[in-house]
Amino acid sequence: MAMDRSFVELNQASTNRIRGLVAQLTDQELCEPVGKDWTVAITLAHMAFWDRRALHVLDLTEQNGKLISPAIDVSLNDFIAPLLAAIPPREAGRLAVEAATAVDRRLENFPEELLEKVYKVKKRTVVRALHRNEHLDAIDASLKKCVECWLNLDR
Repeated sequence: MAMDRSFVELNQASTNRIRGLVAQLTDQELCEPVGKDWTVAITLAHMAFWDRRALHVLDLTEQNGKLISPAIDVSLNDFIAPLLAAIPPREAGRLAVEAATAVDRRLENFPEELLEKVYKVKKRTVVRALHRNEHLDAIDASLKKCVECWLNLDR
């Protein structure tokens, strides 16, 4: 049975969501907080990092003809946050769009047999929209709060 390829549309939709968000954000909005220690730009850079990691897993898997997924500790997110914060906000947005687009293209043309192996072990490597949309929802919620705050300040 052929693999369900609905991930292609899901990933493209999340990439388009990133692209649209980055295109409309002001420099101030890119610096707005998302949660306790992150900003919109840091969140975008984080997404770029994890999309690039997914691309790396796909490259290694295809080169070796079997699933290769180097272990990575999710606490890495805490360690790299200061490095991500050093990326200029506009550049973080560009990197997020670029990485999402690259991994989407790679997944669309990835060998079916290997794609199924990756999917079975780590669905989020294939359905990148799962990770992206979590963060995009958090950005949207944070920006909505900021707009509400700005509107209250104007009263």
